Amino acid sequence: MLIRKILPHPYLTLMLVVVWQMLVNKLTLGNLVLGLVLGLIIPILTAPYWPNRPRLGSLPRIVEYMVIVLWDIVVANIQVALIILFKRNADIRPTWITVPLELHSPEAITVLAGTITMTPGTVSSDLSADGHSLLVHCLHAPDPDAVREQIKTRYERRLKEIFE
Repeated sequence: MLIRKILPHPYLTLMLVVVWQMLVNKLTLGNLVLGLVLGLIIPILTAPYWPNRPRLGSLPRIVEYMVIVLWDIVVANIQVALIILFKRNADIRPTWITVPLELHSPEAITVLAGTITMTPGTVSSDLSADGHSLLVHCLHAPDPDAVREQIKTRYERRLKEIFE
């Protein structure tokens, strides 16, 4: 139980240390110690505000998800560049897609919406009042059903394994 008091949010601690190191952009013992101090203090101070924090799945699944998202961002950047450079405006098929959600955790839905928005060519714009569907705008989607299915199989399924 003492470990839980010192490290109430271990992933947050790790993330804060890594982000701190990226911000200072210099790996020294002093910067690492300061990052560790911040990584320990901030989660302890914010722990009362996270009473029902989500339980995350295994670290390999989280890393797998991050790698897939990073890959998809690179691929989508290339696709959007090709659309902008070589497609005539008349040939671009922008559309709105409603993605029904099987996710229940607000954190998982937030990560899904953020992932969709970070991927060039798509933007999450609204969550239904009941939290069961997400409205997504696509720059070019000649087959909206395929885009919806890709979001559900590529992202939502993995997030369900991580968060639920």
